[in-house]
Amino acid sequence: MIYTRCKMQNIYQPTEENIKQAAEIIRHGGLVSFPTETVYGLGANVYDAHAVASIFEAKGRPHFDPLISHIAEIDFLKEYAATDERVLALAHHFWPGPLTFILRRIDNHGSIDLACSGLNKIAVRMPDNPIALQLIKMSGVPIVAPSANKFKAVSPTTAQHVQESLGNKVKMILDGGACRVGVESTIIDVTDKQIVLLRAGGTPVEDLENFLDEKIIISDGDPNKPSAPGQLLKHYAPKNSLRINATEKLENEFLIGFGNIKNADLNLSPKGDLTEAAANLFAYMRLADEQCGQKTLAMSPIPHTGLGLAINDRIKRASYK
Repeated sequence: MIYTRCKMQNIYQPTEENIKQAAEIIRHGGLVSFPTETVYGLGANVYDAHAVASIFEAKGRPHFDPLISHIAEIDFLKEYAATDERVLALAHHFWPGPLTFILRRIDNHGSIDLACSGLNKIAVRMPDNPIALQLIKMSGVPIVAPSANKFKAVSPTTAQHVQESLGNKVKMILDGGACRVGVESTIIDVTDKQIVLLRAGGTPVEDLENFLDEKIIISDGDPNKPSAPGQLLKHYAPKNSLRINATEKLENEFLIGFGNIKNADLNLSPKGDLTEAAANLFAYMRLADEQCGQKTLAMSPIPHTGLGLAINDRIKRASYK
């Protein structure tokens, strides 16, 4: 059988035959990187403890930082985690999409202990990407998949980013082009009466509150004992130091701007569009690292509404010293 490969090693076009091959790799304990609407994921069979351990090893990620399981059917959720009418209503409204639920586990399969970092809760979402959904369906198992990059580094939004970060540590990289949303999923804990936002992401908290007709508690979590991905103080970090909320460009700085700002070396969105800014964020942070030379990085202020909540969360953690 012949598989269509791109010019770069390990990068493959997402043909049906290539996705079948990727699913076979998943079923047999290998690692596959695949596109989602948020960022590229590093996927493994959640029921294969050795495969899940390989994710932590490939990324250099500590085992206390839990992973997200990706599913392709809402009906499967009830077999995987404790649900109720509110959870199912949210799933039917926001899935597939950039929203992750923290739920109580009902599956006691041993390998899931590793994916959940030993917690009695599990993180689950359904990605809004046809390649990802087809891969999950063909694999026949939930796919646990953090971002496909070295731990704490800038998340990948193209197949080339994955190749540059992980190289041959992943068997196949399915190239679905640039990610549409560009920041990771929103994570909410729905195990109690009051919903708690654990990570801002691609689904704005305002959309959730409008749908639920209730306020959501916002929590940064405990960085020393994270209950969801993305809660560590330093994360999503470029190679060079980053100053945030920069209203002007200082000497020997490379400025990533937003909106109508002068002297920006790159601009996430000259028209001040938060959707465009989120989609460009990680790619521009990587580009800034490549272009800045010996300069330090600076980032313009970002409005703290809508997707701006997710962008500010990422750059705050990226700038942490």
